[in-house]
Amino acid sequence: MALSKKPVNGMKDILPAEMEIRDYVTSVIKDTYRSFGFTPIETPCMENIANLSNKQGGENEKLIFKVMKRGEKLKIAEAKEEADLVDFGMRYDLTVPLVRFYANNANDLPSPFKALQMGSVWRADRPQRGRYRQFMQCDIDIIGEPSNLAEIELILATTTTIGRLGFKNFEIRINERRILKAMAAYSGFPEEEFDTVFIILDKMDKIGLDGVAEELAKEGYAKESIDKYLALFEGVSKAQNGIKYLADTLQGFLEPEVEQNLQEIIDSVETAKTADFKMVFDPTLVRGMSYYTGTIFEIAMPELGAACGGGGRYDKMVGKFTGNDVPACGFSIGFERIFQILDEQGFTIPGQAKRAAVLCDADQGAQGIEMTDKLRAQGIEAGVFPRPKKMGKFLNRLQEQGYNGFVVVGESEEVKWFE
Repeated sequence: MALSKKPVNGMKDILPAEMEIRDYVTSVIKDTYRSFGFTPIETPCMENIANLSNKQGGENEKLIFKVMKRGEKLKIAEAKEEADLVDFGMRYDLTVPLVRFYANNANDLPSPFKALQMGSVWRADRPQRGRYRQFMQCDIDIIGEPSNLAEIELILATTTTIGRLGFKNFEIRINERRILKAMAAYSGFPEEEFDTVFIILDKMDKIGLDGVAEELAKEGYAKESIDKYLALFEGVSKAQNGIKYLADTLQGFLEPEVEQNLQEIIDSVETAKTADFKMVFDPTLVRGMSYYTGTIFEIAMPELGAACGGGGRYDKMVGKFTGNDVPACGFSIGFERIFQILDEQGFTIPGQAKRAAVLCDADQGAQGIEMTDKLRAQGIEAGVFPRPKKMGKFLNRLQEQGYNGFVVVGESEEVKWFE
């Protein structure tokens, strides 16, 4: 039986032309984040299953690729539950591994610690266009900084990066988990039901206000609570300042500093920003991860109907490893979504050096190598290839691989550039 040549369902091969653009995007991201003082780190692709399934990852915990025990530890006949068979899992994001990394290495790290991670994550999601089971994430995090400076710097660094990739007119939507909880409490929902309410609210952009009301009613919540809850969102939409409106309405349910903190973040970013975007308060923004404790934010591109990343504050997560809480905040760029948009727009790498193929016969290898050296000295990327019998098809392939021209050893030293 022949081996399968196709990649695993939900994963993909990356061809040279795509890889070239991905490498460019990666370099822009890394260079920009380094300029803001973030330090690259790397964590393993697998984590202990207990770390990944501690009820902090929201719906993603249902999508873990789990790894069976091995060798003598794998006792299938004696297994009574999943925990008897599984000990590791593939990471579904980069935040859980980062927090474990920090807890394990805190004594050797500066405080605050500004981390940069880029790497693959895995989720057993249903594959669809633009969504894969293995995909790249790019995160920056600041651990050990309790003030709004962390949020401000994360937003400025990320928006500067997005701007350098050519994006304009996007939004950073911002909210606060304490506002979400205060709105639910004010409306009369039981605290133990908040997560269910938030899961429904998170569908607002797809099902609208009426759809949210209908789903809340299906869950059996009182009509009075539902009406009171939805009236808050209608009030925000009519208010000149939605944050102030909620702060005034939710007195007794919302800590006074929340309004001041959010306004300070928004005003500071608007003053210092270099990219073309605006800050937008969005009381419907939830972010699915249960580990968020304060500010949450998301990159939105209304013109493209796309969300391309997000993050927030997670001050209680380090304490689950060490017993002592440490303030932490992070922002993740949706690398695959960013790449997809650039690809659909026909993105080309700016200022890219020209590339030429040097073609030679079998007995002209030395001259071919010498020719590539001369071209590189002129700032032209060059590679040597055996001279093909069928030039037309070969030259088409060269263009597909990003070559701009070719030169044939023994015929001319001038590059013939493709039109």
